[in-house]
Amino acid sequence: MRKEQILANPTRPLSIDNKKSVAALLEKMQGISFQGRSLATAYQIWKRMLADRCMIMMGMAGAMVPGGMRRLVVYLIKNRLIDSLTTTGANLFHDIHETLGRYHYQCSPETDDVMLQKHLIDRMYDTLADEEEFREADAMIGDFAASLAASSAAPADSSRPYTTREFLYLLGKHLAKRSKEDGIVTAAAKAGVPLYCPAIGDSSIGIGIAENRFLGKNNFTFDVVGDVLETAHLAADAPASGVIYFGGGTPKNFVNQTEVTATFMRQDHKGHKYALQVITDSAHWGGLSGCTFEESQSWGKIAHDASFVDVHCDSTIAMPMLVSALSENAALIRKRKRPVFQMGRELRFTFPK
Repeated sequence: MRKEQILANPTRPLSIDNKKSVAALLEKMQGISFQGRSLATAYQIWKRMLADRCMIMMGMAGAMVPGGMRRLVVYLIKNRLIDSLTTTGANLFHDIHETLGRYHYQCSPETDDVMLQKHLIDRMYDTLADEEEFREADAMIGDFAASLAASSAAPADSSRPYTTREFLYLLGKHLAKRSKEDGIVTAAAKAGVPLYCPAIGDSSIGIGIAENRFLGKNNFTFDVVGDVLETAHLAADAPASGVIYFGGGTPKNFVNQTEVTATFMRQDHKGHKYALQVITDSAHWGGLSGCTFEESQSWGKIAHDASFVDVHCDSTIAMPMLVSALSENAALIRKRKRPVFQMGRELRFTFPK
């Protein structure tokens, strides 16, 4: 390759103009460097997913709901900018907490934690929550699980297991009867968007159900292998699939592995066609949260010719910019050919032509 070919694409320094929109800013940021350009690339890839007949699967880790991202995720669900969400039990529990009319509170990260514990206040970096209110939510979730176990018990000392998707769908319908504002769980139930929580026991949802069982009130169980099969069908039976990750952890790998699981459902192997991730971890530590999409290609999770980008950025910076920019693409959202789900005990979906 000749020198002039290598130096064919100069950077385009950002300038201020009167186009006061996040979408316009991200369009211009394609001409800059470093993580600004990566974020602009993520925006373009997400738009390409929306324009394609594509199953868009999102994973979200970290304390995104306490961090103020709840309404952004609700917007993604209600406007079908994503087709499924896999997240932590903590995010879902904090969402339920706010759906019940409770709050998270700002604080300094240098707050005295011993003092907080004496007042039964929990801290997440610079954010607080009332532990006594959490315990009320624990009890509500435990009672709800007990009601499902009782309604499906046959014989009386056993109950059928529920996938986390079915449990969260039924819980969302239950919560919608008493909520003033939709959260993630209620919005997903109303929109028919499946939620998955592969590590649901690692959260206050698991604690609430466990306490209820300890008190002899339920024998509820989850079918997490059923979640594995369902999410594999999302990838295997769709014309194409794309993945979006905010943070790493279990949600990221659980969604990414759907293409691996899908190999025993179909003969041809595709890999995810589109992929974007917003992460703060580095690949050289060897953990999955920092692994690149190139690494994922070695597992067959990402297609060889996929469009993908890694954005090294705090999700509370990247998510507001990406979702705000997408919200300015009304025509693209309106024209999107999205899957339609049937949210029964078994999950089924169809794609429009």
